[in-house]
Amino acid sequence: MAIAVCTMSHSPLIGEIEPAGGVLDEIHAATAEVRKAIEAFDPEITIVFGPDHFNGVFYDMMPPFCIGSEAISVGDWSTQQRALPVDREHAARLVQAVFDEEIDVAQSERLYVDHGMTQTLEILFGVDYERPIVPVFVNAVGLPLVSMRRVRRFGEAIGREAARWNKRVLIVGSGGLSHDPPVPKLEGAPEQVRERLIDGRHYTPEQREERQRRVIEAAREHVLTGTGQQPLNEEFDRLVMDTFTDGRLDAVDGWATDWMAREGGGSAHEIRAWVAAFAAVDAVDTPTVAGRWYWPVHEWGAGFGIMLTDPVGP
Repeated sequence: MAIAVCTMSHSPLIGEIEPAGGVLDEIHAATAEVRKAIEAFDPEITIVFGPDHFNGVFYDMMPPFCIGSEAISVGDWSTQQRALPVDREHAARLVQAVFDEEIDVAQSERLYVDHGMTQTLEILFGVDYERPIVPVFVNAVGLPLVSMRRVRRFGEAIGREAARWNKRVLIVGSGGLSHDPPVPKLEGAPEQVRERLIDGRHYTPEQREERQRRVIEAAREHVLTGTGQQPLNEEFDRLVMDTFTDGRLDAVDGWATDWMAREGGGSAHEIRAWVAAFAAVDAVDTPTVAGRWYWPVHEWGAGFGIMLTDPVGP
């Protein structure tokens, strides 16, 4: 048995807007180093924690957590539209293990996932990857949100079960860090937007293209004028990464929902995927961070971070 963690930010603007100053080359070099380490680890199964951006999970049924026994990538932002190689047996074992620890989790036989999971997986494994995965949705946009303590305990339950498998398990956390994109909120939304947030599964290609165009335009406007989005908070991002580096997982219990949004922006809640991932490995043994990278990428409107641990276990 061996468990390793990789957490990585994602951005829909990768490939759409190029950062200045050679940042993209640095990110490519870091991701190449991470891929090399993962290839050496050779995971037999990957558990990926990630959010959704109202592409697959909606307010018609918004769980705090959901484990997919099957999953389909919706193919947004240049990711592949495809059925994902989900390990049904181990997905079912995770669901039962979480129940056994008296934490509620939803289970899906057809979990639709967007770039919140698939972009990171494609960066790590390449397109058309067939390595078995278990996708674990962690709600980060559909208010209200569960406490960070509950996220930590959920991750710990996942990690304790994974440790029983006698396999090399990679735990991926996709999302974050500080960023404040124009994600609509249900409260006060116009009726058309409200209906899309409740059930927007039936996008036409033209509607998806229009939605993505608006995101790109908002990002370019923010770069030019500094308006429209909350500024990046490098201090907040360092705090998050330091917490994991130092192994102080209990500290996340005090991170209130309002505080996270105020400090890191409305989508800073995606670090819940990082918390669950690090809690999973911390439940087995205290990990050593083998690699840590960070860039405040203003063109993407995101604090972009990557963390990689050495494997724990015999």
